[in-house]
Amino acid sequence: MKYLNLIRHAKSSWADDSLRDHQRPLNNRGQKQLGPMSRAVRASGVLDGAIFCSNATRAQQTLEGLIPQDARGKTHVAPVLYTFNYQVILDWLRDREGEDNITLIGHNPALEELADYLLKQAPESFPTCAFMQIALPIKHWHKLAKNRGRLEQFLTPRDVSYQQFNRKRKKIPGGGNASLTGHIPEALQHHYERMRELEAGVIRGFDDEFLHQYRIAIRRSRAIAESVSEISGDSHLRKAVKILKRHAKATSQLRDLHVFLADLERSQLKEDTRAALIRSGARNCFANLADLEHHRLTRRLTGKKYRKDMNDWYQLITSRHFEKITRKLTTEDIRKALHTRITHYNTLTDDLGRSSSDDDFHTLRKLLKRIRYLAELDKPAFGKMLEQLKHRQQRFGDFQDLHVQADMLAMFRDSIAEEPDMLEPVAGLNNLIAGLEAEKANVRDEILTLGGIDGHFVL
Repeated sequence: MKYLNLIRHAKSSWADDSLRDHQRPLNNRGQKQLGPMSRAVRASGVLDGAIFCSNATRAQQTLEGLIPQDARGKTHVAPVLYTFNYQVILDWLRDREGEDNITLIGHNPALEELADYLLKQAPESFPTCAFMQIALPIKHWHKLAKNRGRLEQFLTPRDVSYQQFNRKRKKIPGGGNASLTGHIPEALQHHYERMRELEAGVIRGFDDEFLHQYRIAIRRSRAIAESVSEISGDSHLRKAVKILKRHAKATSQLRDLHVFLADLERSQLKEDTRAALIRSGARNCFANLADLEHHRLTRRLTGKKYRKDMNDWYQLITSRHFEKITRKLTTEDIRKALHTRITHYNTLTDDLGRSSSDDDFHTLRKLLKRIRYLAELDKPAFGKMLEQLKHRQQRFGDFQDLHVQADMLAMFRDSIAEEPDMLEPVAGLNNLIAGLEAEKANVRDEILTLGGIDGHFVL
């Protein structure tokens, strides 16, 4: 079996008319494509074989951005790949000997037409910086023949980078400062489409932002539906909210691990603390846990139960019944529901003190989120309240992250505390945990000073 990996150079610039085609560099968008695609390409096994790159400037820059300097031992400049004729590349490949895994970094239309030749059903297009892996059931490269290949992988920058995916994002109906009450079904359909589009990026797992945006879409859907359910009392909607809540909750552990690992990378840790994370195996442990959670979430998102639940949800939000109950909603309905929630929130806040448990803060955080989502149904009426809620919600979110991270580290520390040669790493982990707890205490004190929510906006 032979493997042929095709990589089209990243997006190039046409800004300088004085440059020959061979000299054209990458443009800003092309440079942004490289980082996310580098992770995907390296994970695909490209580094296991020989890499041949066109000598054109844009191809060479693509190579430099995709393949780390210390992994370029098998890279070769191949002027023959600076061609737009697939037959030239095909003839060159047929002369190869020995290599079982070959990667080519070149140009269109040559690469696209080569894929069309080797595959019975090739992708419709081959965008800039896209990657394609073709399996070939042959022993020698001179046996290359039409339609003999099998497509193993095909990834574009849009598949592995949320930034690239989101370049032409549709705006939510009634976005900005418009009232949502007049088009709740359309807004929920928009969120539904976003969820389904984002699922592939979540499953691939190359960019954590896909999961973050997926969580926003499903949690906002749940929040809007929960608000409508509370106001209308509709039992079908109440049942659907519970299902959305269950699927949203299934993403929480992976999100917490993503945030923790990212915080560890960004934090200015002392050298002994950083060494403790490495020596104890904590960093690898949390990365492995993230991989396991990602596999669990992937199984869920590709399962029959999830697909059925999403189909049922779509049928509900596009039904005449749902449109009927949402069209009746008024600002006054939202005002009454907000008053009830804010009263409850302020009652719990009055009982909050320095000795309150973390769970008490967690309860308030969830209630605050529900208040914000309800107010967002009519931004023109409750815009000033939303400004007040934003900072408050951020501090509760910070508190929750610190709480989760301190707990995860403490559990890991306890699991290795009795092992030989772990005295120093455990001490380093204790310092890190103490720092998180101190930061959490500061955020707790800040939350206590915020007091209750000014409810005059809904009176």
